[in-house]
Amino acid sequence: MIPFLPARGGSLDVICGPMFSGKSEELLRRIRRAEIAQLSPLLFKPSLDDRYGETDVVSHAGSRLRCISIGSSADIEIHPELATALVVGIDEVQFLDDGIVEVALGLVRRGVRVLAAGLDRDFRGEPFGPMPLLLAHADDADKLHAICQICAGPATMTQRLVDGRPARSDDPVILVGASESYEARCRGCHRLTDAVLPLAAAG
Repeated sequence: MIPFLPARGGSLDVICGPMFSGKSEELLRRIRRAEIAQLSPLLFKPSLDDRYGETDVVSHAGSRLRCISIGSSADIEIHPELATALVVGIDEVQFLDDGIVEVALGLVRRGVRVLAAGLDRDFRGEPFGPMPLLLAHADDADKLHAICQICAGPATMTQRLVDGRPARSDDPVILVGASESYEARCRGCHRLTDAVLPLAAAG
């Protein structure tokens, strides 16, 4: 692991994985450490994620910290307290526009440690929003696993359910929800309703 503060300049740390893997929990842990170190951290999240209200980042385990709700990546750059922050955290970063990549890199060039947490893949198993570029630019990346709700193996995928059945691949990519709409699944147990099974499996 890299030191808590880089020796020179800033850094971009990405925390990713499927739903229920502890991404927000880990982000909040690192923000709390920055608070203890008096690094004036700022914590942002997209206003789209209103599952637990707009003013807090809340993990599925129940941890909670106050945050700043934003509509776009540009809102980070104009925040009045940004000039004094040495650590900037962003939760659910996959919901933000592609401009978040340049915003994050701009902060890194100014010596800020940026912590970005989010889903690396959508419910179809495809790269989600700006996450591929953020991962490519990351100085450090942690890919967390959940527990598959079918076989109890390591889960790397997010399963969307509609009325208890797997969603279709042409359903909208963004649907904010929690355990009522999603499960963690391993690759072998992940399903889409319209997926074509391999011939061996079909027979």
